[in-house]
Order: sequence, then C-alpha cells, then structure tokens
Amino acid sequence: MEQGEGAPGAVAGEDRDGEGWRVIPALERLRQRAKDVLEPVHYDYFAGGAGEEVVLGENPRAYDRLALRPRILRGCAKRDLSVELPGARASMPVFISPTAFHKLAHPDGELATARAAAAAGTVLTSSMAASVPIAEVTAAAREVDRDAAVWFQIYLQNSREVTACLVRRAEEAGCSAFVVTVDSPVFARRARERTHPFSDLPPDIAAENMRDLPGSEPGALSDVEMSPEVSWEYVAWLREQTALPVVLKGVLHPDDAVLAVDAGVDGLLVSNHGGRQFDAAPAAAEALPSIVDAVDGRIPVLVDGGVRRGGDVAKALALGARAVGVGRPVLWGLAADGENGVREVLEALRAEFDHALTLCGGRGLADLTRDLVVVRGSGAAW
Repeated sequence: MEQGEGAPGAVAGEDRDGEGWRVIPALERLRQRAKDVLEPVHYDYFAGGAGEEVVLGENPRAYDRLALRPRILRGCAKRDLSVELPGARASMPVFISPTAFHKLAHPDGELATARAAAAAGTVLTSSMAASVPIAEVTAAAREVDRDAAVWFQIYLQNSREVTACLVRRAEEAGCSAFVVTVDSPVFARRARERTHPFSDLPPDIAAENMRDLPGSEPGALSDVEMSPEVSWEYVAWLREQTALPVVLKGVLHPDDAVLAVDAGVDGLLVSNHGGRQFDAAPAAAEALPSIVDAVDGRIPVLVDGGVRRGGDVAKALALGARAVGVGRPVLWGLAADGENGVREVLEALRAEFDHALTLCGGRGLADLTRDLVVVRGSGAAW
C-alpha cells in the first residue's frame, strides 16, 4: 500500500493475529479491491494528495501516534452512539465527507452512497462536484429513510449570483446544512496526477450541480471556480442568504476558529482537505485540540482526514470532536461493491467504535475525554 495513503506499517498500525500472521482490516480489503477495479487514472485521482503527499500520509499516522487509557469497572451493557449535528441527528459519530464524481467509482454514483448513508442513519455531505444532481441525491436518501439528512458542500464562487443559485437548489432539494470549503483559494498541485493526469471526465459523467447556472447557456456546465479573493465578508453574505446551518470546512488555525464563531457559523470542520490541498499543512488530528480549545464549546467541532478505524473515531472524540468524517474509505467501498460496499464501511466503523467505547468504559460519547489520550511510546498526556 502506498505510503501516501497511510498504509499500516510494521511500526504503527499493522494488525496481526496471535501467531503473527497479518490480518487485513475490512477497510483495507475494500481499498485493495477498489484499486483492482478502478481505472488507474481514476484510482490515483481519488487516492492522491497534494505535493509529495507528506500530509496525506501524516493524517492516519497522527492517529497511530496516539493511544487511549481506558477506564474500568463502569458497568454499562449498552452504549448510546447517537449524536446531534448541525441540521441532523446521526446514529453514530461518523458521517460522510464530501468527495467528487462518485460515478467514477460505480455507475450508481452518489445515489448508492446516499442510500447507504440513510440506511446507516448517518449524514452524507454531497459535493458541489457530485456526478448526480443534489435533488436526486436527497431523493435517493429519503427513499430509504424519509428523515435522512443530506448536507451540501459548496465552494464560494466568484459570481455571488451563481453561489446564491446553488444555495437555493440545495434548499429546495431538502438539504439540512451547508458545508462551505474554505481551504482552496487555488487548485492544488498533485504529484501523482503527473503520472496519471486527470484531465477529461468520461462523456457520461459531469459535475451535475454546475449545470444551468446563471450566465451559462441552457444545459451548459459551468466550471467549479477557486478564488484567492474569497473573504470573511463573503461568508457573512452567505450567512444572510440561508437559514440553514453553515459549517466551515478547512479550518486549521485557532485564530480562524474564533473568527468563524464571531461570524455566526454553526460548526467547524477541522480538515486539510484529506491531504489533497496543501502538503505543508498539519495532520487533522494534530490541529484538532487547539481548534476545540479556541471554540470553547460555543459551536460543534467536526474533523476529517485519516480516520481508518473505529479507534481513530474514539481518539478524535476524546480530543474534542463531535463527530468525524470519512471520504476515501467510502469511495473504496463504493468501487468495490456499490451501495453494499459503502454500508460495509460505515457498519465496520460503527462496530469498531462501539467496541473501542466499551473498552474505554464509556456509556456514551461524552465519556470520551481528553484525559484518556496519551502519546504512544511516551505515556505523556496529550
């Protein structure tokens, strides 16, 4: 497994049975299957990261460097895994982070992902660059569960008229929150895509939410724009355009977390874009505690990037996250076995997290506290 994807290694994270034989976790087995079935250019598009993929590998390794000190003899036969999120209640503290073009992984694309998320009782964040229009995504989720929650991820576009149109579409589709990605003033440089350049989509796949927007011809597609001119003033304008919760995705500095709270947003998603945007950024797990401290409980803090095991979920919650997002593992499940593969990913993380919570002596999510976290090998508290 490539270093950039956070492969389990001999020192950190490799699972072995009692006789020393390597045990392949469920998510890694799905990744291997996905790599077998995907076109190499599409696999590298999903798997790759920015620059030389340093932060891509650091995201999972940061969780491997942490351990949990369990509490004992707390007497609880059943745990409550449910959690309140902006505009949603989820059956577990795991949601699906936004990723683009699911039809590259499976013909059903985001429809399969939406059905799997709804069946698992959790939230799908549907990307602005999804290969299925948002109205169809929410409809698919609600065929499974009429109360299913879908969030809409958005990049603030140079044209506020375009942004406003996207906001209206998501509201009309029944989305329950917006996830605004704010870590992308420019497009990333990705070394892996120099080996397998990702330029043209197959003719039957497009960023369908970008069709029929203001300023374009009927039926035409507009480009997803990145702009270094986007500012806090634009966020304030967006806050005025909708009554739905607004979550900022891509916050890594505690001073920005304070500014976000002051701007009236409803949540933060600590994220380095899955290692896909800036190779000098810190690992998400390393950035998380300072953001939690800066916010000081005023709004929920979420995190994504590098979560591969239920134990990682428990560590993130102990560091102060309300819930964690997963991106690539969902794509591997989708490519490997469509809707069933995505459900396998979500249910594996649920079972592993419940197991970790039990071993930590927890009755519910609030029992995962920072005093449980130590640095592996040193025993030092976080």
